[in-house]
Amino acid sequence: MKKFMKKLITSAVVIGMVLPLAACGKSGASSSDASKSVIVGSKDFTENEIVAEIYALALEDAGFKVERKMNIAGSVVHTSITSAEIDIYPEYTGTGLISILGKEAMTDQQEVYETVKEAYNKEFNITWLDYAEANDGQGLFISRRASDKYGITNISQLQENADQLRFCSQGEFDEREDGIPGLEKLYGPFKWKSSKIYDNGLKWEVVDNDEADAAPAYTTEARLTETDKFVLLEDDKHMWPPYNLAPIVRNEVLDANPEIADVLNKVSAALDTETITQLNAKVDIEGKEYEDVAAEFYDSIK
Repeated sequence: MKKFMKKLITSAVVIGMVLPLAACGKSGASSSDASKSVIVGSKDFTENEIVAEIYALALEDAGFKVERKMNIAGSVVHTSITSAEIDIYPEYTGTGLISILGKEAMTDQQEVYETVKEAYNKEFNITWLDYAEANDGQGLFISRRASDKYGITNISQLQENADQLRFCSQGEFDEREDGIPGLEKLYGPFKWKSSKIYDNGLKWEVVDNDEADAAPAYTTEARLTETDKFVLLEDDKHMWPPYNLAPIVRNEVLDANPEIADVLNKVSAALDTETITQLNAKVDIEGKEYEDVAAEFYDSIK
């Protein structure tokens, strides 16, 4: 009986020693798993949601567990990453430069990128990975009719022929420093045949219906894919700062998972302005879900 009790006590001690070790092993695994977990966010518009979803798919393909927090208001998304509510999201170099850092506009895309990269790392502990050629900046478009008739493909030619053209304004564009006032400083006066104010959402129909010839637009808007109707004009004197897309990542997350850089840089390498515009059109014109558009595109590049 004594021998049995001694064996029982010895077994209990051994089990008691093994269980904490097993628990430690599980804890270590959880910590490792946590380092392979990331939160991907996006701003609250189509393009940013598509790109963020592509990031998420690429990271999942690389073995990461990804939580998605999409559709964050542009006014708070920077706070979301600096407060670690999200780890990664697609940002624009021009937005970082002007809206977040409050610096003067620059027109050289590499200079803008280097400026935001250095400042974000120093001030916010955030890394800008490689920027894409995709540029969602300010622009002007003209109807295909007027482009063909007057031979207009850039803003200098638009200015030279302004007296033949009807401008579709949104009002504030006539007053903003990066609107008509800034354009006239660089390109000369725009003496439009006429200039009328329309709601921004109507500009495509107004130009398509031959009620106006030219209007402001962002350079990746979906309807610019309708090249039989609309022509995006070259900013040949470099009026506007670049707004190149890039993934930005919290340093803490990137330090723990340096492979994230390679994964997301490959995505950026596949994104140019034409591609982003076409992806936007699949959602905004064709009515597809952004998740499906992102998945289809990711499958084509992986």
